[in-house]
Amino acid sequence: MEQRIGSSSQPLDAGVNPAHIPGLTGPVSKEEPEDARPEAEVDVEVAVESAAEEAAVDAEEAPAEEAPAEAPVDGPVFEAADRRARIVADATGVRLALDDQECEFRWDEIGAVETETGRFGKRYTVTVHTPDRRWYPIEIEAESRARHKDWDAQLDAVLDAYFEEEPADEEAAD
Repeated sequence: MEQRIGSSSQPLDAGVNPAHIPGLTGPVSKEEPEDARPEAEVDVEVAVESAAEEAAVDAEEAPAEEAPAEAPVDGPVFEAADRRARIVADATGVRLALDDQECEFRWDEIGAVETETGRFGKRYTVTVHTPDRRWYPIEIEAESRARHKDWDAQLDAVLDAYFEEEPADEEAAD
């Protein structure tokens, strides 16, 4: 008889497994006795409530950290949006939003930013590439194809101001 080490499959009971031979393997009961179950559930609830209370007390006792106020940025800002998608690139990084999903990248988390315009249509695609070979594209529909040139110029100004690429010489030296 072969036996797999580390297999997580459980034997099927006789009603489902036609190869079941009674007496060789018995069904494993995973249920706890009825008197132990409510106590375990109560312990979990008490632990969760006490952890929540401790967190609330810690939050009240700890001095409130002052969140940095978003000061108006003097440098260039790129912003493009349509009815579903939105992209903002400024001094803090790049933020992408599609419907109710959002992601934010600081400049040190970005490996490259790529733009693409469709051959036909009014879609403008911005793709944020990260150093770990992941990419995050977002498509924005412009009012007209002429808007793509404006967006390219604005995004280039932001990238020139905030995005710092490592020269190939320094990468080869490391």
